[in-house]
Amino acid sequence: MMLTSCGTSGLGSLGQLGQVLGNGETMGNVLQSVLGLDKMTAANLVGTWTYKGPGCAFTSKELLAQAGGEVVAADIKQRVKPTFDNLGITSSNTRVTFKEDGTFSASIAGKQFSGNYTFDAQNYKVTMKGLLLTINCYAKRNADGIGLLFESSKLLTLLQTMSALSGNTTLQTVGDLSKAYDGVRLGFDFRK
Repeated sequence: MMLTSCGTSGLGSLGQLGQVLGNGETMGNVLQSVLGLDKMTAANLVGTWTYKGPGCAFTSKELLAQAGGEVVAADIKQRVKPTFDNLGITSSNTRVTFKEDGTFSASIAGKQFSGNYTFDAQNYKVTMKGLLLTINCYAKRNADGIGLLFESSKLLTLLQTMSALSGNTTLQTVGDLSKAYDGVRLGFDFRK
């Protein structure tokens, strides 16, 4: 109701919006973003998180941009999923554990990575430093977990590195998305 009372400018047809928002998870993400209930804290990171699917968020915080962003985000997630699947990213081999002592261990498509992490609460930025690699991403609370998201070009670089290690070169979709959407963060959604 709240979204329809704001008009449809920039949102496409109400039918399209209704289809995407008919999914309770997407609606929860829209409302969290719009109402600002998704504030991330260091305590929210602690735990073992298992890959759920591709993650996506827009950096804009305005009501219509967030609602429209979630509609587009649902489409982006659907487009990125086959690429993640082809890279072998599944719930059985992709997870991350953040401990209260500032250490983490992670596995992305079975590739192990561990070290220390820091969390910048003001910018929701997570920096994971391992022996040979440093990964910077942004944490976002979701209705049923967290998202670890990257600027789209940075995710492409990370996935290209993974792809080179595994011999898999299926990255066209992520590359196309990184060029097409400015202000989009892409990555991984996790749940406990």
